[in-house]
Amino acid sequence: MTVNIAYGQGTLPVELPSELTTVIEPVFVEGLRDEKAALFEALERPVGARPLREWITPRSRVCVTFTDITRATPNHRLIPWILEYLKPLVPDGQILLLNSLGTHRPNTRAELERMLTPEVVANCRIVDNEPENEQAHVSLGVTKNGTPVLLNRNFMESDARIVTGFIEPHFFAGFSGGPKGVMPGVAHRRTVLGNHCARLIGDERATWGVTEGNPLWEEMRDIALRAGPSFLVNVTLNERREITGVFAGDLVEAHRKGTAFVRQTALRPVSKLFDIVITSNSGYPLDLNLYQGVKGMSAAARIVKPGGLVILACECRDGLPYGSAYEKILRSGKTPEEILAQLLKNTSTQPDQWQVQIQAQVQRKAQVMVYSSLPESAVRAAHLTPCADISAAVKERLLKLGDRGRIAVLPQGPLTIPYLAEVS
Repeated sequence: MTVNIAYGQGTLPVELPSELTTVIEPVFVEGLRDEKAALFEALERPVGARPLREWITPRSRVCVTFTDITRATPNHRLIPWILEYLKPLVPDGQILLLNSLGTHRPNTRAELERMLTPEVVANCRIVDNEPENEQAHVSLGVTKNGTPVLLNRNFMESDARIVTGFIEPHFFAGFSGGPKGVMPGVAHRRTVLGNHCARLIGDERATWGVTEGNPLWEEMRDIALRAGPSFLVNVTLNERREITGVFAGDLVEAHRKGTAFVRQTALRPVSKLFDIVITSNSGYPLDLNLYQGVKGMSAAARIVKPGGLVILACECRDGLPYGSAYEKILRSGKTPEEILAQLLKNTSTQPDQWQVQIQAQVQRKAQVMVYSSLPESAVRAAHLTPCADISAAVKERLLKLGDRGRIAVLPQGPLTIPYLAEVS
């Protein structure tokens, strides 16, 4: 059988033995018939909040956050529509678009034009979050865990804050969207490092599909709420990148409604673990680099047998990224186990260490191979095994298993949350 796996801006066909293979995907939901009308309706009838037009006066300074290029949010539709909605309410000059980079690299003008449209880039004031600039952030004390709370000054000094994004499963925050648009989106690096520490990342509740009771997500929520009221505009998407739902209103309540919607389609039970799990990282832009690809590894690890094989298809057109903290940490030890021991021993948190920590935890359980555009040397330097041909790698492993192995495929990668169901 041929399984088409999301890869880059297309798909990667993989030939697999049909009698041994189980394909696991989210439940498909049709896109909304009129996305723009649905957005405007959600702005007028928000969840747990007053309509957006009641938040804004002609004198309001409005900050609209948007996700960066590593996210699949349809900013090129959402942001122009939101600006159109705001046009009769507030002058254009009082609207700021804030790129919620978290600790990611800034986006180029060309990237912004692809993300937001050239018209928006030409006519709007756009500012990046500057995670290392202390003066660009406002201090709001510390959390009960001791994390310093510093949020973007432009965001804090606005009269109305509109936080946009999309909701998908997330490997340690439960789900993306909601409070994540504020923390890490518009937070200082010290705030992100405090929240993404080894202790919270290693908590068993900091995992796919869990928000309430997840200490890492709950701290994100508490940090976001310190900013004061923010109006959430989150969407859900299908594999065609069509909008399937719009969840607007209170930062927490609207997000809760959106995560319930995603949970119904993304959580997919399996009855047994698999010898081989093949996964994507959901294609472009989520598979821009290997750092993001750890999410795909983590999704696959949920249903692979101990000692099994995970094969990740992740294009990585942006490298690891090269020169990133992620790459430097990976090069700091001879094995994933050695690096993990160092991270758990350290009292301070390094940028990107959370991704390395989770990668090492996956590698404790299974071998990980990577099919990508990366040079083999770069994959090996990341302590992973290069894969030139996924079908051939599967055949080789099946020979060792005596052709009795069970194979799972996650064509949409971490947009699916597979889990081992309890059998009564």
